[in-house]
Amino acid sequence: MSTESPRADLSSIPVAVVSHAVPPDAELDDPSLYFNRELSWLDFNWRVLYQAMNRSAPLLERTRFLAIAQHNLDEFFGKRVGGLKAQVAAGVSELSPDGRQPGQQLDLVRDAVLLMQQQMTRTWTSDLRIALADEAGIMVEEWEELSIAEQTELAAHFRASIYPVLTPLAVDPGHPFPFISNGSLSLAITLRHPRRGTDHFARVKLPVSRGRWIRVGTEHRYVSLESLVARHVEELFRGMEVTGAHLFRITRSAELEREDDGAEDLLHMISEELRERRFAPVVRLEVSQTMPATVRDLLIDELELHPMDVYEVEGLIDMTSLSTIADLALPQHRFPHWEPIVPPALTRVGASDSETSIFDVIRNGDVLVHHPYESFAASVEHFVEAASVDPHVLAIKQTLYRMADDSRVARALIRAAEDGKQVAVLVEVTASLDEQRNIDWGQRMEKAGVHVTYGVVGLKTHTKITLVVREERDGIRSYCHIGTGNYNERTARVYTDIGFFTASPGISSDVVNLFHFLTGFSDNQSYNHLLVAPGDMRRGFIDLIEREIALGTDGCIIIKMNAIDDVGMIQALYRASRAGVRIDLIIRGHCRLRPGVPGFSDNIRVCSILGRFLEHDRIFYFHNGGEPQVFIGSADWRRRNLEERIEAMARIDAPVLQLRLRDILDGAFLDNVSAWDLQPDGEYVLRRPPEGEPACNYQERLMLEARGPERRVSSPSAR
Repeated sequence: MSTESPRADLSSIPVAVVSHAVPPDAELDDPSLYFNRELSWLDFNWRVLYQAMNRSAPLLERTRFLAIAQHNLDEFFGKRVGGLKAQVAAGVSELSPDGRQPGQQLDLVRDAVLLMQQQMTRTWTSDLRIALADEAGIMVEEWEELSIAEQTELAAHFRASIYPVLTPLAVDPGHPFPFISNGSLSLAITLRHPRRGTDHFARVKLPVSRGRWIRVGTEHRYVSLESLVARHVEELFRGMEVTGAHLFRITRSAELEREDDGAEDLLHMISEELRERRFAPVVRLEVSQTMPATVRDLLIDELELHPMDVYEVEGLIDMTSLSTIADLALPQHRFPHWEPIVPPALTRVGASDSETSIFDVIRNGDVLVHHPYESFAASVEHFVEAASVDPHVLAIKQTLYRMADDSRVARALIRAAEDGKQVAVLVEVTASLDEQRNIDWGQRMEKAGVHVTYGVVGLKTHTKITLVVREERDGIRSYCHIGTGNYNERTARVYTDIGFFTASPGISSDVVNLFHFLTGFSDNQSYNHLLVAPGDMRRGFIDLIEREIALGTDGCIIIKMNAIDDVGMIQALYRASRAGVRIDLIIRGHCRLRPGVPGFSDNIRVCSILGRFLEHDRIFYFHNGGEPQVFIGSADWRRRNLEERIEAMARIDAPVLQLRLRDILDGAFLDNVSAWDLQPDGEYVLRRPPEGEPACNYQERLMLEARGPERRVSSPSAR
């Protein structure tokens, strides 16, 4: 594994993936043909961190990316490290596809995380913090850098607004070690009794819910809450001598065993799990570099940790709080504002001089929308809201996976139910880290008369579909929306996703059958126009790959996904590559597949694009001898999507929409600014414009095209 810092031009990053030489006679299940999933994920987070390191990007956006990298790492520990540690504790010795036991993976993860953490600290301490002060006038200062007058003013603020909220918790035979919640920032306080000469320990939780950064004066100057509390902590322990105050933070596992195959009440089970998660095992302890070994050992013992679970941080612990700095209203240091356009097909909908409805448009032809270049509010939200008030609409059915706090979609469903329409919604309450919000919305909708189903026992409903049943002059007609992303207006402005509207009787029939399965006991449904998991999706995609294999060098597969780790699908792509099929994969996140290996994946190339928007859409293109088969949906080629989740992929048949999707795919390989190419050894290399050629940024190109006088649909470009 490389341990070098990024080169000065930042065109490559430290490699977390560890690869081995592939024997020329290897079988397709040989471990050398697969990257480790956990380390590949860490490589993805390096690409996120690069956005914070990139000095050509706006300052506040760089700051936001640093906060995102920290958030990602926290979630990685809760989910992935928590899962690996649970396997070790259970004595699991099964090897990963790359040939490693859980304990070996934990060792590799620790080495990779230490390197990443060091770079995050350097990026903040030696780069961003200085640049924010010099270029934006945003100063994040230490207590010692403040004037006496400023310190006095903050001391008064501490006594008036912070001191009453603090709860010092002593630890001794009469005071057990306190419960520490996941992600909370705490000060470990060491004390000495001046008369007895005895040493003592106490914990003070920092009330960061009111903000971690305390403003100094009227300018953009800030000090951290922990520095203010630490400076005045002796006021909490009058009569004692404070000998130290050291910051620490814990991360608890987010992976709990779920015995849900026979659960009678899924909602109750998830509510219980949320309570249990508060007390889940600790998987990481972050401590300030100045913390004495005696205090560190005490925390290790009390939290039942191993020394390898401790991560010493030289600088700022928990950089997620930097998102507050990134939110400052200084537009000159942000990306230029982007306002999504109204999709051209929908520009006449709702116009004052037009009676055209969104249902009229969809009935006349399928509609494709691309967020956030095109407006979520003017398309998806409008579709649901129009259905909620349309007197001809009889029923609305929808799946909801991740919802906004103030969801307009959910409010429209409530309005429709109150208006007497039949509204049936599947609210997925096992959506990781969004369980409580989904439960709250589900209960609100139930009270309004919505028929709410809380998921399917044993499966997670991840598909994003909406069905609107409407009574029209010529009879009952169904309208469908199938998307790659969530019905969430907040993320729709920063996630790239595809939405597909259709009134196709074939797709509508399949969607009706899928909802019958989701809300009832009709689990023996057949589907003719959708690929549905966990039923026929895997077999359907394998058949499409086999069809390209039969074409040999005339075959072509282009796929855009978030991640790929399913061994069966990877082996199918290896077989296709061996047959001469050209395969382009645009994979934002982790990738187990190893491209460019002679004799195995010579014809496969993999790139990853990161920019101001989060690449989230899933598009599957199979050339099929000139009669393309193109699908969109919310499923990646991961085992969990193909076997453990309910997913639905819609086939896009309209030639003009196929060409548009092909244009989106081809654009990824025209990018020479934000695309990273995955090498056979696991290194990701950032593309640079060849000398004399202009820069081409994938996302900026799509923004320009959206704003252009006409929408360009190009012919598929030759590779």
